[in-house]
Amino acid sequence: MIEPILLTAARVITFSQSTCLTNASGFFFERDGRLYLVTSRHVLCDPATRHAPDRIEIELHINPDNLAESTGFSIPLYRDGQGLWKQGADHSGDIDVAVIELDRAALPSTMVYRAFTPEHLLDCLDRVEVGEPLLVVGFPLGFHDALHHMPVVRQAIIASSFGLRFQGMGYFLSDARTHRGTSGAPVVMRVTHPNPRQSELPWMLLGVHSARLDVGTRDLALDEALGLNCVWYTDILMALTAD
Repeated sequence: MIEPILLTAARVITFSQSTCLTNASGFFFERDGRLYLVTSRHVLCDPATRHAPDRIEIELHINPDNLAESTGFSIPLYRDGQGLWKQGADHSGDIDVAVIELDRAALPSTMVYRAFTPEHLLDCLDRVEVGEPLLVVGFPLGFHDALHHMPVVRQAIIASSFGLRFQGMGYFLSDARTHRGTSGAPVVMRVTHPNPRQSELPWMLLGVHSARLDVGTRDLALDEALGLNCVWYTDILMALTAD
């Protein structure tokens, strides 16, 4: 048996034509029969670092009886010069979350996965308190179980008041050890008493891991990194997947 939460995540590799650029993380989200890949917006386009891939590739399981069998699935990012992903913004600026719809007809018919749904989003933010334990499911530095093509998880806790936009931005803070490649990973909290629609995947999807947070005045020789991370709230997914 494989834990369903591990089947929600997908390793994301960005390409410029045939040149491999970066590794990242992503996860599946399903709504009204449509299937989406969710990741960080800066994975798909980041003008600040001149990161501009033209396609991504995700690894899919294709045999429910043998998880060692997988295939790469290529997703173009542009059509006629227009980006195919959706991203959001609010009064504070861009939100570092992006979704791209997957063509179900092009996916392998035997694809093995699990997807979050709107049922896995919080309907009441005050149900979560600072210090709550979380998991970050992803591919740090591209690392994973290369035989079974599975992500790894890191432990985290909520490090800022949940529901209160940290410094006015649309994210909260987590305290976790993270690395490059974790961008786009789902940040989840275990559900003690799941409802019937959550029973197969008893986790609440609280956020999308974006990046480590640092202090500009930190002395690189004397001060350790804070170990804090920006996690964008997942209510943005309802806007980005609206028909």
